[in-house]
Order: sequence, then structure tokens, then C-alpha cells
Amino acid sequence: MSNKKKKKTPGEKITTIKLLEETKIRIEKLREHKRESYDDILRKILYVLNTARDSPEKAKRILERISELRDRMIEEERQQKEDLEKENQLK
Repeated sequence: MSNKKKKKTPGEKITTIKLLEETKIRIEKLREHKRESYDDILRKILYVLNTARDSPEKAKRILERISELRDRMIEEERQQKEDLEKENQLK
């Protein structure tokens, strides 16, 4: 799976979709980095689903990698928050 972002080309349309809050939260749990768009996440979901048809083990590895990257992102955010709190206490 490529990590390259698909750039919007002239003529491509952007749309709005309604999601239940629960659905939004579940989608966000697949975010690998803070700036990953919902479009990127939904494309990733579709990629994993299509991969699972032909190669369930490969799909499982992809999901495990997403989980690892997400855990790393959460840990980095936690560390940044701690560092900021320490910095504010020193002021």
C-alpha cells in the first residue's frame, strides 16, 4: 500500500458525507498520523477490504501495521503533551 497522498486534480469534485459520531470515531481509530484525511482513511479501508478478498493474511498484516503506527502516534502525542506541561511548569 502506497503512503503517497493522492493529489486532487482539476475537475475532481469534493463532497460532504454525514456520519454518525460513533462511525467518525471508529474511522479515526484507523488514522496513522495526525494529518491523514478522512479520504485517505476511507481509501485505506477500501484497500484493506479488497486485499482481504484475495489475501486475508496480507490484509491482516496491513491492519497490524496500522495498529503499530497508530500506537506510535498516540505515544508521541502523549510525550509531546508531557513535555509541554513540564515546559509550562518551568515558566
